[in-house]
Amino acid sequence: MAENGELYDAILVGNAKKAEEITTAALEAKADPNELVQKQMIPAMDEVGRRFECNEYFVPELLISARAMKTALELITPHLAASGTQPTGRVVIGTVQGDLHDIGKNLVASMLEGGGFEVIDLGVDVPPETFVEAAQEKSNSIVALSALLTTTMTMMKTVIDALQEAGLREKTRVIIGGAPITQAFADEIGADGYSDNASAAVGLARKLVGA
Repeated sequence: MAENGELYDAILVGNAKKAEEITTAALEAKADPNELVQKQMIPAMDEVGRRFECNEYFVPELLISARAMKTALELITPHLAASGTQPTGRVVIGTVQGDLHDIGKNLVASMLEGGGFEVIDLGVDVPPETFVEAAQEKSNSIVALSALLTTTMTMMKTVIDALQEAGLREKTRVIIGGAPITQAFADEIGADGYSDNASAAVGLARKLVGA
């Protein structure tokens, strides 16, 4: 089995090839997949997030660390499923209808995966009814909405209204983010939370799951 900390280090520096090698060797040596996630992967991504918030890391570093994490997670996920390990929580994420921007959304999705969440990524230009369908299929999910354009941010309220009309709002937490989004806007449309960066989004999701 790989020594403790090797996978952590590979993710922290964004070495996807090394992360894949370490994970493969660990799984072949019958390492506990849940321990790999809980003791190395999640702490590594938490440290990546801390460095981002302290301006030690920037978006490129987040992206390469997230890529390394996803490389390892793809190998581990089947083993987690087989062992019955439950995720921290479940997040349905997408960029709202009319908006085709996905870099921020993808980064948030990767950081959430690194934080132990099951992530259902609906992609971009997602109509309200698709968010509703996903929330119905994946009950007790957090719905995460992204928008980069001021012309599409109002669609977030439309999604919240659609969840309300479908009778899902009471059991579905909604978080929002994107360049034009503010806490005031989140309060105005009745969202459960707002984050201005991917790292903080993980903390917000954990808080909502805990609540």
